[in-house]
Amino acid sequence: MTRWTPTDYNPDDFANRRHIGPSPAEMAEMLKAVGADSLDALIGQTVPAAIRQDSALDWPALSEAALLERMRQVAAKNRVMTSLIGQGYYGTVTPPAIQRNILENPAWYTAYTPYQPEIAQGRLEALLNFQTMVADLTGLPVANASLLDEATAAAEAMAMARRQSKSKADAFFVAHDLHPQTIAVIETRAAPLGIRIVKASIDDLQADQVFGAIFQYPGTYGHIRDLTPEITALHAAGALAVVATDLLALCLLKEPGAMGADIAVGSAQRFGVPMGYGGPHAAFMSCRDELKRAMPGRIVGVSIDAKGNKAYRLSLQTREQHIRREKATSNVCTAQALLAVMASFYAVFHGPVGLRAIAQRVHLHAVTIAETLRAAGAEVAPDAFFDTITVKVGVGQAGILAAAQHRGINLRRVGRDRVGISVDETTDADVITRLLDAFGITDAPAPAQAPAIPEALLRGTDYLTHPVFHMNRAESEMMRYMRRLSDRDLALDRAMIPLGSCTMKLNAAAEMMPITWPEFGALHPFAPADQAAGYAEAIADLTDKLCRITGYDAFSMQPNSGAQGEYAGLLTIAAYHKSRGEDRDVCLIPVSAHGTNPASAQMAGMKVVVVKSAPNGDIDLEDFADKAAKAGDKLAAVMITYPSTHGVFEDTVRDVCRITHEHGGQVYIDGANMNALVGLVKPGEIGGDVSHLNLHKTFAIPHGGGGPGMGPIGVKAHLAPFLPGDPQSGDGAVSAAPYGSASILLISWAYCLMMGGAGLTQATRVAILNANYIASRLAGAYPILFMGNRGRVAHECIIDTRPFADHGVTVDDIAKRLIDNGFHAPTMSWPVAGTLMVEPTESETKAEIDRFITAMLAIRAEITEVAEGRIPADQSPLRHAPHTVEDLIADWDRAYSREQGCFPPGAFRVDKYWPPVGRVDNAYGDRNLVCTCPPLESYAEAAE
Repeated sequence: MTRWTPTDYNPDDFANRRHIGPSPAEMAEMLKAVGADSLDALIGQTVPAAIRQDSALDWPALSEAALLERMRQVAAKNRVMTSLIGQGYYGTVTPPAIQRNILENPAWYTAYTPYQPEIAQGRLEALLNFQTMVADLTGLPVANASLLDEATAAAEAMAMARRQSKSKADAFFVAHDLHPQTIAVIETRAAPLGIRIVKASIDDLQADQVFGAIFQYPGTYGHIRDLTPEITALHAAGALAVVATDLLALCLLKEPGAMGADIAVGSAQRFGVPMGYGGPHAAFMSCRDELKRAMPGRIVGVSIDAKGNKAYRLSLQTREQHIRREKATSNVCTAQALLAVMASFYAVFHGPVGLRAIAQRVHLHAVTIAETLRAAGAEVAPDAFFDTITVKVGVGQAGILAAAQHRGINLRRVGRDRVGISVDETTDADVITRLLDAFGITDAPAPAQAPAIPEALLRGTDYLTHPVFHMNRAESEMMRYMRRLSDRDLALDRAMIPLGSCTMKLNAAAEMMPITWPEFGALHPFAPADQAAGYAEAIADLTDKLCRITGYDAFSMQPNSGAQGEYAGLLTIAAYHKSRGEDRDVCLIPVSAHGTNPASAQMAGMKVVVVKSAPNGDIDLEDFADKAAKAGDKLAAVMITYPSTHGVFEDTVRDVCRITHEHGGQVYIDGANMNALVGLVKPGEIGGDVSHLNLHKTFAIPHGGGGPGMGPIGVKAHLAPFLPGDPQSGDGAVSAAPYGSASILLISWAYCLMMGGAGLTQATRVAILNANYIASRLAGAYPILFMGNRGRVAHECIIDTRPFADHGVTVDDIAKRLIDNGFHAPTMSWPVAGTLMVEPTESETKAEIDRFITAMLAIRAEITEVAEGRIPADQSPLRHAPHTVEDLIADWDRAYSREQGCFPPGAFRVDKYWPPVGRVDNAYGDRNLVCTCPPLESYAEAAE
């Protein structure tokens, strides 16, 4: 008898052995619990047959090794040059300690937005450092925790200025020397809001004719000037001043706050974040204290926990779009938290002295180049600059550009007779030698000694004075600081994050690796196209696969967040209607829609009409038909989420699409729940005209603690001509770079390649199985809302905790108690107040899902104890959660045991997660807003 036993295990089957959590045997157990004979049977009971796609996704899967080989081949098609193009993007050196311990560390890149502050204290501290850095360098007291890119931040600042200005003017002044892509995005944002853009030289500013103005400092061609007179004039007219600026330049230059600026914006890219062919990069915004409640984006603030200890949290959340809906002034959803963290650590790593040294070196290199060119007879402008100059080369422009490229250097084409040169941190003697050689200068240049910055424009104030920026910068100390912060957080590398609608699935290491390769990371977004052939191939193939997945005919990869995808999609619809001579501006949105939907519609110039929900959570079809008929020829669009935000496949989706089209409107299907559709349903085939896809959800880009994200939009053929245009030439651009945050598109491409068509489909099927398994296991203990017509949920389920409020137990109590079990809470109070929406994703193993179920059942038992009067709610472990190590070792006088409080069922014993703070006092943080690093004495005071 042979001992040889064949096995069907395939170690190269990434989809089923690496990405999808449950094994076939575990799936069989789960199906039994669910009451389905097979996975096919469950899908048949869940997804309406009438909308199922006919053809399977059929491309083959690659193994991890084959993927990395394919990526190497594609990367080799990119040509990495020294790009001195500038225009807001610069070469930078990412300290290896930051690359390895932040960018490549799943403890940082798999975390979620820090809405549960007790398990996000590390991220929140790093983001507070970012805010402090920005506030210090710009000279304005309040900064947010990042925006999408500099151009978007500038557009947000314009909208903010309009809201806060005392001027009655309808025009916004844009200095002609702003970066072109910033002007393009500002113009896109202004048009639907009825804002008139006045683009002119700063010297032609008429302050009494505008509600605000934006200046670039330093200008896109290098000019620096004191903007105090212009800002003073604006203030006299009741208008606001926005300064788009450069953090490295501000290490040497007079800060915008010292000139009286109201708002400052810019990009933190050159603080250690690779160019990545356009992103992702953390934009910043800071403002005067009086404007802080009008500032978009997230603001990290300092509060206290239940014991009075210092604790960080997101402050002033009532400003955000998910609460204000169509009254929101911005639809900002995704920030760039991971990149903001990198930039903040870059400042911690170098400190103020190091940053000043880098800035001085950059500046003197630029001066050396300018002086050498002038000595050779060239006409160089401007006289005063930081890192950027232009050289007049006349009809020889093409020849100079070609000569520089021949020497491995990209220069900027400026007009017809100039070239631009922007020096950066990576510039060294060799780069300068090659650059000058392109101009025919072969003699070694004399290094500049004196700055080209007027004395009046040199910075006279200190910055980064907080002790965190004065740490011992030995790598051992830096490494430990990064580790301490990450240890305070609960990310996907520790436990399941069962957030409904957020799809916190596996972000595989093999998918992440290529983004740090220089062939992808070191490309300038405006480099010549022939240097980015690898990117072109990757983006084209990803586009093809997304079209096959969705049933759409074309994609724009430009939107760099889901909310921006919504906005871009609605602008595309608006442009289509306008091209047909139709004046349509009504957008129907169900009451259950994502919070960003109404905000995006408002920003696109549309009027929001809310549609009711039926008792079972579906769209109220009668109310929808009535409101569509009333809108008539004014109906522009309907925005729906499918499966619905309530987590069910509505049978009426085709009816909604048909009614919309009968009235001439377009159907926008929000792609947030695409994780329940891939391989089963194509939104473009069930009536959708446009959808955005959250690549940071369904397609495996990590959430990064609140960003990066990508929200490309797919459209049917008739909308394709109206997709966002090139940011360098305007024409409807929504992001600063042509392909948004291009480098992270590689992650989704890798995901599609390794999963293959069949693997993607199986992932969807298992996501639906996992959600139904949780719903089935918890149904006896908790009410499950919106089970669908066949008693099934889609890929997420809503647990109703409202009945427990009668006994004094809140949804907050349950969420905080889950922290004791080592879990991030599900999505709280959305889309239904007082509920928890759970999405396990396909990546979670049965063991981890069972651990979550065990935790939820134990919490239910504690609720029963309260309900039956055995313990008052305010004395129960639910109300005292989460429990810290301090609780464990302190004198214990509670009505329950230490064991029950600190080691509830489901919690690990050896690998127990301990939150660093107790329950955070949200109201205190808003009443006493502190959003820069507090002095160390305050920590000591809190501890006493």
